Amino acid sequence: MLKRSQFFTLLAIAGIAAVLVVTNMVMLVSNRTAQGEGQGRAQYIQQTQQIEVLYREMVKALADLSVKNQDTQLRDLLAAHGISVTANAPEQGADSANRQRAK
Repeated sequence: MLKRSQFFTLLAIAGIAAVLVVTNMVMLVSNRTAQGEGQGRAQYIQQTQQIEVLYREMVKALADLSVKNQDTQLRDLLAAHGISVTANAPEQGADSANRQRAK
């Protein structure tokens, strides 16, 4: 039979083991939750990258329309979303060079 000190030593070890098991379960649940969030974010990033090209083309088309039609409302709408639109005037040197080639 066990001595009294041996019994309490084993009881303390069993208590510590039980606490470690509960801690392990809590950490497992926490890790799975974090992994789920990470997978959700990765999926969002992947989907965003797929539609980025379409988004850029839409913004470019809107900017071209605002310049072509001199639409200040459309230009203001783009500016409200942080997109600045400026009309590039053709260079005079390029115009004169094109005119000379046409002659």
